[in-house]
Amino acid sequence: MHPILPDSLARVARSGEEFVTANLPRVIHFTSNVWFHMFNADVAHITSCFRKDPAVQATAPSADIVQDRTGTADTPAIAMRDVVKTFGDFTAVKGLDLDIRQGEFFSLLGPSGSGKTTVLRMIAGFELPTSGAVRLAGHDVTRKAPFERNVNTVFQDYALFPHLTVAQNVEYGLKLRKTPRAERRRLVTEALEMIRLPQVADRLPSQLSGGQRQRVALARALVLRPQVLLLDEPLGALDKQLREQMQVELKQIQRSVGITFVFVTHDQEEALTLSDRVAVFNDGIVEQVGSPEDLYERPRSRFVASFLGSTNLVEGELARQLTGSPALLSIRPEHIHIRPLDGAPVGDDVSTVEAVIEEIVYTGPTTRFVARTDAGQTLIVQEQNDSRASGVHRGDRVRLQWSSRFNYAV
Repeated sequence: MHPILPDSLARVARSGEEFVTANLPRVIHFTSNVWFHMFNADVAHITSCFRKDPAVQATAPSADIVQDRTGTADTPAIAMRDVVKTFGDFTAVKGLDLDIRQGEFFSLLGPSGSGKTTVLRMIAGFELPTSGAVRLAGHDVTRKAPFERNVNTVFQDYALFPHLTVAQNVEYGLKLRKTPRAERRRLVTEALEMIRLPQVADRLPSQLSGGQRQRVALARALVLRPQVLLLDEPLGALDKQLREQMQVELKQIQRSVGITFVFVTHDQEEALTLSDRVAVFNDGIVEQVGSPEDLYERPRSRFVASFLGSTNLVEGELARQLTGSPALLSIRPEHIHIRPLDGAPVGDDVSTVEAVIEEIVYTGPTTRFVARTDAGQTLIVQEQNDSRASGVHRGDRVRLQWSSRFNYAV
């Protein structure tokens, strides 16, 4: 063990410079600036001491592996095959098979405890699968250390060094890679221009807003030109307005750099907004993978239908009345319209049902109506506030109408 560092921090340092770069700020996030200066000055000595250990030498980082980009366009950026991860008696991931394409923005979406973060950690190398294989650009990295994988991670708390300037934070990984000074300066300048923050290069993280710190953390990860960028709920600490702004900027940055982004979130709207494709996790399995439109409009399970936004799940007698079958249907609230009870159905091939309005909730741009049918089924209706439903009141008996093509069988 290092004579100064506690054993837990020493074990982090054993993984090598790349692992230190990605994770050290999280380990020492709440320690004093004196700690930071002492560690920063001694980091070369620390890593050299640990590399004298034969076990560490056996897994020393390989520049060829770190920089490997030999996969073709048809080779998935990430491939996971029959991956299982257990923690004692608990199985967090159950036989996962997943391909993530090169250059796409891919989100892992699910509730807490569904396995999505565990999958991200296995891609990064922070967790090892109990069984199965993880491949990056066609190369098996299942048992490789984090610093042997050409991936970087952006965390929710940003993990910036508080005693270093913005430019020094972005430059830090390049220094550990021994990139020449002139090249470091050029890459740092390009990275700060990419995130539109060249004017804050000399500021400390404490002098930045939350959104600015998030962008600096992103620049620090991207300046190393990783093959894959992993993002562990990086927008979770931002307020709603700033989070929505950063969603747009994050997508624009991903398109400009062309790197595969793997994004973990439990926010359905965030996943739909950002992603080319989404994997929906539930209880350690992937329920469905597809584009945001596919998942929202054509869910394949009760869980996906109910987890992605609001929906009306209809089965039994009402489903039989609508489609001739009692099988489960998903009908999105925004597809249903409120019409006068005595009015004739508008359009061809429509589904209609009579109901009583039980509750009305104004949400700004839309109003949500809670209606109950004669069969006892509760249906949610969402109407724009410039629609004809503006004169509806609680207790009114109305006709609910929607196109039959929105009766999606789950």
